[in-house]
Amino acid sequence: MPIHGEAYDAPELAIADIQAWATSFPVPPAHSVRLGVGRTLKRDAVVVKVTTAGGLVGWGESHHGRAHSSIAHFVNHGLRPMVLDMNAADVNGVWQRVYTRQLASHGIGAGCAIAMSGIDMALWDIRARAVGWPLYRLLGGAARRIPAYAGGVALGWQEPAALVEEAGTHVRAGYKAVKLRLGDSVARDIARVQAVREAFGADLAILADANAAYTLDDARQAIPALDALGVGWLEEPFPAHDYRNYERARAFGRIAFAAGENHYTRFEFSRLVDDRVVDVLQPDLSKTGGITETLRIAALGSAYKLKVHPHSSMTGINMAATLHVLAALDHGGYFEADVSRGNLFRDALVDTPFAIGEDGCVAPPSGPGIGVEVDEAFLSAHPPIEGPAYA
Repeated sequence: MPIHGEAYDAPELAIADIQAWATSFPVPPAHSVRLGVGRTLKRDAVVVKVTTAGGLVGWGESHHGRAHSSIAHFVNHGLRPMVLDMNAADVNGVWQRVYTRQLASHGIGAGCAIAMSGIDMALWDIRARAVGWPLYRLLGGAARRIPAYAGGVALGWQEPAALVEEAGTHVRAGYKAVKLRLGDSVARDIARVQAVREAFGADLAILADANAAYTLDDARQAIPALDALGVGWLEEPFPAHDYRNYERARAFGRIAFAAGENHYTRFEFSRLVDDRVVDVLQPDLSKTGGITETLRIAALGSAYKLKVHPHSSMTGINMAATLHVLAALDHGGYFEADVSRGNLFRDALVDTPFAIGEDGCVAPPSGPGIGVEVDEAFLSAHPPIEGPAYA
């Protein structure tokens, strides 16, 4: 039952419980891909459930942070006691309490930012469910269609002919843009990009992600070739905090630099903006501090006319939430559509979070809140698998 007026501050909206699950599934060899961080062995996620005193439930996702069991444990035993009994609608108040008591007092720690992201996302789900609206409407947006690119943990380091074949399946499905994985060798990277460009022509938007695997010399060789092939952006050529190389590499060509999936909170994004070397901001709702902080980062970018192209995380919870946020931004860009084969977190954990249309666009879910329902039986059936996700 939607809550209206003064009831929005009712005791029924008090946070009664928070539970986080670490969950995994193995990636079969046929679906394993290689990219700059290694070959995929499994996929991990952290799913967060917040329940109010009145029985409203909200769902969020914290990124696994390569330590999914630790992130879930921190949510359950570190952050949960800190925010119990607070009003679930008071997302700013909850965020500030965690920031003041944990995040600020110990520096901008990635673990805390990731953990609080899932709680924050679940609270926004509750806020919108409480008034019976889809989240984009609560955020001031509309049910508009959002351009999407085929990406996620896919389009990796296969031979050029195989890459063209894979890209073709996505183009035929409706995608007008794809993101290719770089960070192998510069020669092999360029050969793959060239093969895709020659196969699909200038009408296909090609984006590139080096997964922080390039050296400055690699970038010096690659960027002119990427410019010549009309690549739209080069994502994370260097590690997140290698600000000096980002600055030095700007002189190598015209290509836009994209970064942000490994930057936490608006305080780290302010450095990206102030240095004036990154053209595309990519906050991840499950890493940077949740929806609350993503909106602040988006406002920061808007002041500098920088578009926001969020990074997508592992599950359909994040994907759906990201679509809602994009539908509410005046300078939102692409949705990163995870097109990897066999992603159970997208296809089985939740109902379908998105579908590509012939126009190359997707729409946010229309139901109340984030608009997806989580299968808790899936979580029981897929306990955490320890060990590295990439080899």
